Amino acid sequence: MTTLAPALPLLRIGPHTVQPPVVLAPMAGITNAPFRTLCREFSGGKGLFVSEMITTRALVERNEKTMQLIHFDASETPRSIQLYGVDPVTVGKAVRMIVDEDLADHIDLNFGCPVPKVTRKGGGSALPYKRPLLRAILREAVTRAGDLPVTIKMRKGIDDDHTTYLDAGRIAVEEGVTAVALHGRTTAQHYGGTADWDAIARLKEHVPEIPVLGNGDIWSADDALRMMRETGCDGVVVGRGCLGRPWLFGDLVAAFEGTGVRQEPVLRQVADVMLRHATLLGEWIGDESRGVIDFRKHVAWYLKGFAVGSDMRRKLAVTSSLEELGGQLQELDLDQPWPDGADGPRGRTSGNNRVALPDGWLKDPYDCSGVSADAELDTSGG
Repeated sequence: MTTLAPALPLLRIGPHTVQPPVVLAPMAGITNAPFRTLCREFSGGKGLFVSEMITTRALVERNEKTMQLIHFDASETPRSIQLYGVDPVTVGKAVRMIVDEDLADHIDLNFGCPVPKVTRKGGGSALPYKRPLLRAILREAVTRAGDLPVTIKMRKGIDDDHTTYLDAGRIAVEEGVTAVALHGRTTAQHYGGTADWDAIARLKEHVPEIPVLGNGDIWSADDALRMMRETGCDGVVVGRGCLGRPWLFGDLVAAFEGTGVRQEPVLRQVADVMLRHATLLGEWIGDESRGVIDFRKHVAWYLKGFAVGSDMRRKLAVTSSLEELGGQLQELDLDQPWPDGADGPRGRTSGNNRVALPDGWLKDPYDCSGVSADAELDTSGG
């Protein structure tokens, strides 16, 4: 039974009120327009749903894939876009482009990505270690954004010996950032171990001037309420907990509004959502087959905990048409109730990895000479 939420203050991101204070975390290859549509439908349009990572260089160069990724459905409001960049000038140009062409209503900057191809070039969660570079990027982004709110998402630091989140939070306040989100893990942890919610509480105490959002190990609505009680954060950011479970946002809305209702769909209802997800992907891509192929990575998440044999799982993971997908789903025991095994952690769980960094990156947090122009990725979406 979900614990009822206490009365909570409104979360404001610039001119936008986010109520309940729930944000869909940007996830590469996941939080495209179709997935955001599903999550938003289950939430009744409540919350904030952020795009997958958009590379500033690719945006400025009007890369074809990137221009598709920045498409928002007419019903999405506010339109929230996450940018990745390491060059202040390029970040500034991308932000100005968003403003001038009315491409979004809110800009989030990615300083939390732990993927080696990003960190080895000094980007993502590696970048806040270089304090002057972080400040320069934030200053350029906020200046160019004008009235558009700019937020950031970050991690605790590179590893336990090189934490950056308190300094980064203070720099964000000083440069006019509207809110900060903290994933309570280091880059070295990737997605392993347990998220450090105490760090979220410390950040909230350190930067009381702006909202602090907590991220990490929110697998249920109860987890979200508990994080807010234990850390004092102003809102939650939900990532892997909603993989194959977009209805989690309905649970979150119900919990924050005090109804305590929880959705536990039978497999037939899950199958219906799977088919709709694949259909939306095909419509968005403009090719049914490519949409179903893109959907394949979601199959295991949707079926987590259900009694579905390995042969059928393999068949579902190689489908290439809606007819084929729908037919195979109909072969399942669709009356299965929501299984206990479907709750809890999902998605990547790797941890304690050696962090890929530019040579000499950790020698001096104030020496930014190691960041070169090729650190800017030329493709979006991870």
